[in-house]
Amino acid sequence: MPILGSFAAGSKGGYGKGGKKSDPIDVDYLVIAGGGGGGYNDATGGGGGAGGYRTSFPGGTKLTVDSGNVPITVGAGGVANPSSPISDATGTDSTFQTITSSGGGGGGPALASPIGRPGGSGGGTSGPGSGGSGNAGGYSPPEGNPGAGGSPPSGGGQSSGGGGGGSGGSGNTGQPTAAGGGGQGTASSITGSSVTRAGGGGGSANFGASPGPGGPGGGGNGGYRGGGPTAQSGAANTGSGGGSDENLVTTLGGSGVVIIQAPGASAPLFSASPGANTITTAPGGETVITFTTTGTLTYT
Repeated sequence: MPILGSFAAGSKGGYGKGGKKSDPIDVDYLVIAGGGGGGYNDATGGGGGAGGYRTSFPGGTKLTVDSGNVPITVGAGGVANPSSPISDATGTDSTFQTITSSGGGGGGPALASPIGRPGGSGGGTSGPGSGGSGNAGGYSPPEGNPGAGGSPPSGGGQSSGGGGGGSGGSGNTGQPTAAGGGGQGTASSITGSSVTRAGGGGGSANFGASPGPGGPGGGGNGGYRGGGPTAQSGAANTGSGGGSDENLVTTLGGSGVVIIQAPGASAPLFSASPGANTITTAPGGETVITFTTTGTLTYT
């Protein structure tokens, strides 16, 4: 909607002067849920799936914000718990008004329950077969992709887990000599510069196989039980999946993020709490409000 006509200082909104409420404003959004943690196993595990990725930018249907307070939920990453290999490491949802993104599916945790969990993107599987399904919310366009299956021990004894799904692609299937990598994330320029987020976590490896890399966009690398590298958690505030590990290391999915882009002249009308959440100006002059933790958007 027009910037100058709606938000100039002398307009009806008047930047909130005189106690008047501002007119409703249309904003773009990027809502990413918390990523899934990688599966822990005494053999191999699947990587965590990325949190659901939903956006209106560029060219989608914007949301209308009215004067008042709007609660924002930023989902936490799922936790792979080494003391309970069959625990569910699925991430939690992120929300902004009518938009909900589903937490990423946890990686397949144990031979007794090898299937990766469903989620925004699905977790990888610790054994052969299909990974967890993506797009748990049933949205169009989809909020994510499925995880992948792993490989059972071959004649040489190698085994590997499948990669978790990413917002931009499915997880990669584990092979006898290499665990599956996480699915790729998705680039967005909603902040004014291109950033890739919501990559899937890599699967873990055993008996000579190599661990799977995390998907581009913050996915954590998988680990290797036999004295090799330990797995990595998903990058914070990207909604990426955590890598799977077998070294009694707790790996987390990356926490989510909610980013809102509003017309540049509207900046004085917004505030974000608590203080960890920020309001900045993009190179093109747009107002960018970034929530890295659950809080409140206030529009006056």
